[in-house]
Amino acid sequence: MSEEEFPVRWSGATAVVELPAEVDLTVADAAREAMLAALNQGAALLVADMTATTFCDSSGITAIVRAARRASAGGALVRVAAASPAVLRVFSLVGIDRLIEIRPTVSDALGPVPAQEQT
Repeated sequence: MSEEEFPVRWSGATAVVELPAEVDLTVADAAREAMLAALNQGAALLVADMTATTFCDSSGITAIVRAARRASAGGALVRVAAASPAVLRVFSLVGIDRLIEIRPTVSDALGPVPAQEQT
């Protein structure tokens, strides 16, 4: 995993991790590690930038879900920025769009973060 493979842009406690055009078995583990690294560095909001992604297989989905679970456990939030019809269809078919917020652009994904409910 390297910053060159998965560029990370920071703005305060928000990290945007740029994912490649194809998120499949060959890059999924490294993508997951890049997202987890951002969370470990204190990201309160992690945006998986998939705006350039045109293909995502089950290993890519698993990487995103694992990052979202880690984020949730630490009180952080994960959003995905994706617009490719093929990627959105896969997300819909597997139901990831019901677990993780999917926004069409990074700008939309950077929108307000709801306050955490006190329990």
